[in-house]
Amino acid sequence: MTSSQALLSAKNLGRQLGDRWLWQGVNFELFAGDCVGLVAPSGVGKTLLMRNLVLLDPFQQGEVRFEGKPLAAWSLPTYRSRVMYVPQRAIAFDGTVQDNLKQVFDLGAYRQRQFDPAIIQTWLAQLGRGPEFLKLNGARLSGGEAQILALLRALQLDPQVLLLDEPTASLDATTTAQVEALLHDWLQSPHRACLLTSHDADQIRRVTYRQINLGEFA
Repeated sequence: MTSSQALLSAKNLGRQLGDRWLWQGVNFELFAGDCVGLVAPSGVGKTLLMRNLVLLDPFQQGEVRFEGKPLAAWSLPTYRSRVMYVPQRAIAFDGTVQDNLKQVFDLGAYRQRQFDPAIIQTWLAQLGRGPEFLKLNGARLSGGEAQILALLRALQLDPQVLLLDEPTASLDATTTAQVEALLHDWLQSPHRACLLTSHDADQIRRVTYRQINLGEFA
């Protein structure tokens, strides 16, 4: 991949529900260092587009490329390990937060990696949490705590592209600012980019460098 090549690109994407097109002709590129806001009125399908980008839902038209290659050139586990979707409503499994974080390393795509408690505790400190957070019961987490878990679970796997769907919707203002700072730091490493949705227009202005208005393609 050259420095001028997009990490992730979408060309002429379209998604249909029944007889109605939610959007058509969606084009964009994410380059290394980008943090791009995905904005639109409610109901236009921002979450659906993010799910489409990781092939959790099908497109009716268009093409997505990663590092210049069509998605057919990538195995699905490899692609999803490098382009990672973090939903707004995070899923936590039985066991502690640490159990939840370690569990993903049982998946084939991550078996060559190991859980690193030191980096997790560093990130937790940045988010105003101590090591005791790792001992919380995953099934009893609040909405905000589950969002922190979901973000840490993704970051530890070192993806190149993060697709963040309302990542701070359940967090207070202080923790939201801490998450934004952590994402800013994460983007400083080479070959990383982020696509983010938020109902908070101020957050979109603070965090993202440019925006894609999905409503323009509806």
